[in-house]
Amino acid sequence: MSVLIASVIYSAQRLQLPLPDWIYFYVNDFLCMPIVLSLSLAILRCIKKTENLYVPLAVALGLTTYFAIYFEWFMPQVNARYTADVIDVALYFVGGFLFFSLQKRLF
Repeated sequence: MSVLIASVIYSAQRLQLPLPDWIYFYVNDFLCMPIVLSLSLAILRCIKKTENLYVPLAVALGLTTYFAIYFEWFMPQVNARYTADVIDVALYFVGGFLFFSLQKRLF
């Protein structure tokens, strides 16, 4: 579902459809870590051939920290397309914690 929502928002941006700014600026940042962590979990389960694997909190926090540093600190320094935003960092972590707390119920 997260991938579908993110895809719709991305498509709306590309088509220049009018949506509230908060949707364009923040929803995909919130969905980023649940998508990345879900995909990582699915790949790991496929490789290990077991459904009993879950993403540990340290891994979820580490990957979220990496994304926050890369996209909100490093990329704004090397590419004008990116802007640093502390709200984005908070949304990465909220999304990461949401994934972590729901992964055993949903996956």
